[in-house]
Amino acid sequence: MISGKDIYQVVSALVPLYAAMILAYGSVRWWKVFTPDQCAGINRFVAVFATPFLVFDFICSNNPYKMNLRFIAADSLQKVVVLVVLFIWKATARRGDLDWTITLFSLSTLPNTLVMGVPLLKSMYGEFTSPLMIQVCFMQSVLWYTLLLSMFEYRGAKRLVAGQFPETAASISSFKVDSAVVSLGGHEPLETDAEIDDDGKLRVVVRRSSATSSNFSSRDRFDGWNPVLSVHLPPRASNFSSVEVFSVQSSPRASSYRQTDLPNLTNSFGDIYSLQSSRNSVPRISSNLEEEMRRKNGVAFPGSPSCAVPQKEGGGAPAPNKDLHMFVWSSSISSNISDHRYLRADQINGRHTYPDPFNGADPQEDNIAAAASTGIPCRYLSSSCFHSAKKQQMPPATVVARLIAMMVGRKLVRNPNTYASLLGLLWSLISFRWSIKLPLIVDGSVRILSNAGLGMAMFSLGLFAALQPKVIASGKVLALISMAIKFLIGPAVLAATSLAVGLRGDLLRIAIVQAALPSGILPFIFAKEYNLHANIQSTSVIFGMVVALPVTIIYYVLLDL
Repeated sequence: MISGKDIYQVVSALVPLYAAMILAYGSVRWWKVFTPDQCAGINRFVAVFATPFLVFDFICSNNPYKMNLRFIAADSLQKVVVLVVLFIWKATARRGDLDWTITLFSLSTLPNTLVMGVPLLKSMYGEFTSPLMIQVCFMQSVLWYTLLLSMFEYRGAKRLVAGQFPETAASISSFKVDSAVVSLGGHEPLETDAEIDDDGKLRVVVRRSSATSSNFSSRDRFDGWNPVLSVHLPPRASNFSSVEVFSVQSSPRASSYRQTDLPNLTNSFGDIYSLQSSRNSVPRISSNLEEEMRRKNGVAFPGSPSCAVPQKEGGGAPAPNKDLHMFVWSSSISSNISDHRYLRADQINGRHTYPDPFNGADPQEDNIAAAASTGIPCRYLSSSCFHSAKKQQMPPATVVARLIAMMVGRKLVRNPNTYASLLGLLWSLISFRWSIKLPLIVDGSVRILSNAGLGMAMFSLGLFAALQPKVIASGKVLALISMAIKFLIGPAVLAATSLAVGLRGDLLRIAIVQAALPSGILPFIFAKEYNLHANIQSTSVIFGMVVALPVTIIYYVLLDL
């Protein structure tokens, strides 16, 4: 039977963590102690130094030769079961898609084990819970976060292929990604070049777009720079996932914006994506693709780069060229190929002017203009070529696998926690095998930063919460659904998998309470970077931290009955 003293021990273990979080929140929201730039510096310190040292200290102090394999199996089986169910739902349900598969997986299976789990479970069930939480944390960091990152990168690759190679994806034999590109689905605009081999296969090069830096720098002059269109897409009037401004160069229509408008647009509407050729104002298309494009497109959109076919000087047949140069691509643009309303050819053909987006433009008109401005191939806009993203072609599985492995590897080598986890495991294998301890100088240095890591991690969470526009950014309905998934479905699945592998008693209770911890911040960072349900993940982190204390106490009491 749980006594009042037991509950007090749990509260006394968690309140100091919440005190650091509330202090950070008040420092930004109420007392204005830190500016956003200073918050970014603090978060950078936590990410680069405090948390990695905390991870290293925890892992190297855990005996890897005495791991509770049954407990780890229960936790891993929970994640596998959730993934299998979600992929079945994605394949069979009409509304199932990869985006919600990723979000629901992270909500239901990836709790904040390191920061919240270790002190909470120790106060509830004793010291022997710390090794269990460390083992789960290690598996989560090395395996499950890597899998989550792989799904994000696959999503980005799928949308890049859908936007740039909707009908030739199966011919892609290789991808080469410039070293400056760290993700395929992030906010950075990308551009692709494709070269056709003698056997008709495509070799694709992906690089960061040079258009953004050249077209939207502070020293650019707008006098004489006339965009084809600048469209504001209202959320309720558009199928695009976020509010953005799209621009491409060269048009007879004069710009409707003054020189001082660009910074305001940037601040108000978020990212600005520039669409232009990587080398020329008109893409060069190889002759063996021209006939196919003419036959299948059936419509030429004025100003659409994908429909432009270069001609020889003085007219005549198109000039043959081996290179196929694509245009700037962004995940926010191409991600809508799967769900935008396709348009009739007669709605597009012959259009040269577009409605002013700030003067009550028709939503469907906005879709036409936006789809054209993003460089979506005109085959998507023609009545004879309506394609569903679920039926889109993809490159061979080995090609996609190499691409995803390359991008995930780049992410991992840039993450200090990767090195902290692997070095911690390596040292623990050595230390517990031959009874070797860290030198006092090294151990003292690690512990100074490690001791600061827990408090600084909670302080960073408070800064993160204070910098968000809303505590419940996703709205009340989605917040309730996400909380139900986090605190009810996740623990229920883990309870079932724990019973299936034979966990009983305190181990079963520990597993369930651990699953009921609030969401970790890393899934939100991924969601923000890849522009996928970031508002839901933000709500899960912030609101989840608020309700985590009463929820875990309720579980603690109920499981002891």
